[in-house]
Amino acid sequence: MSVSRATPKPLVSVLLPVYNGEPYLGAALESILRQDYRHLEIVAIDDGSTDRSLEILERYRKADSRISVRSRENRGLITTLNEGLALASGDLVARMDADDISYATRFSRQVALFREQPRLAMCGTGVDTLIGDRIVRGKPSPIYRPGSMRVLSMFFTIFIHSTVVFNRRLIPEEMLIYDGAYPHAEDFDLFRRVADRFPAMMIDEALVAYRIHGDSVTSRHQRQMRQTHLKIVAENLEREGLFDDASSLREIGVVASKETIRVAAEFIVSLERKIASCPPETRQAYEDGMLCFFYFLYQLIADEKRPELTHDFLTRTGKWNLIRRRERYGLFVGARAPWCSRLSLAATKRVDALARHLQSVPAASVLPQNGVV
Repeated sequence: MSVSRATPKPLVSVLLPVYNGEPYLGAALESILRQDYRHLEIVAIDDGSTDRSLEILERYRKADSRISVRSRENRGLITTLNEGLALASGDLVARMDADDISYATRFSRQVALFREQPRLAMCGTGVDTLIGDRIVRGKPSPIYRPGSMRVLSMFFTIFIHSTVVFNRRLIPEEMLIYDGAYPHAEDFDLFRRVADRFPAMMIDEALVAYRIHGDSVTSRHQRQMRQTHLKIVAENLEREGLFDDASSLREIGVVASKETIRVAAEFIVSLERKIASCPPETRQAYEDGMLCFFYFLYQLIADEKRPELTHDFLTRTGKWNLIRRRERYGLFVGARAPWCSRLSLAATKRVDALARHLQSVPAASVLPQNGVV
């Protein structure tokens, strides 16, 4: 009589790069150590921090044998991530940033999905947003439909980096590497390469709290990130045969001017026409991806705080109906009196900030506090 054996739990290697993460590192580590899925290791690499990050890592390492720590001079995020991949032992590799928080059921939920879908290469989750001491609850997105991930991955970073888990049993070793040619959008590049060949899925529920603060990588390197993002989208559209040469799109990432905005707007209009002729089974995903890319360009232009440029972009694309009523009013006025538009948009931001505050909850009520567990 044969005795059935339970499938062994896969080891989850949590890849944690750290650079000057002192203010938030303790809470991030505790959120991993308090997971209800216990079969994990933390591969922490201190990338030449000049604050107390290494001291914090060593204190936690001494308290929990699942943590390994490597420290050396600063080499940058991409090198650090690839070093961590080489050190990781698990069949599943999870990403985690030193300023974010993983909720207690995150890994058990993701591991369960890989068990249900053995051909799944990659999965991410939704996020709540952590601003100061408040949590703003995330909402599910209707664009994550079955079979849509490959197309969506052409237009934007389909997962927040801190939510992703990779399946090394499926993804070839030579593919699971971050490419230094895509600085500050290395995750976008890797996700699009994996999703192009293998299934990817989203658990469209917040299992991570994503922290927004002025010293984050996203905040410090926004311009370079946007330029690389445009480069990747251009490459994808050329590969798909939607454009013979999309390189002109990248110029708006260097400078927002009347000319670069004209080119970007014409690009969006032309892309819409081409997507309209796509087969019905993929058209919706292309439309969703294109809309996300439109909002990316809109935000890039709006951040220049030159309302006449934003007005020109929305007029050329014919998409005034896609932005909020308050912003439409401010931009119409601002095209004639820019000082007035800036006041209007500033007021909009204050109202939105208040709305977020009213819809949020105290972080202390749901997040672990600093200190060694």
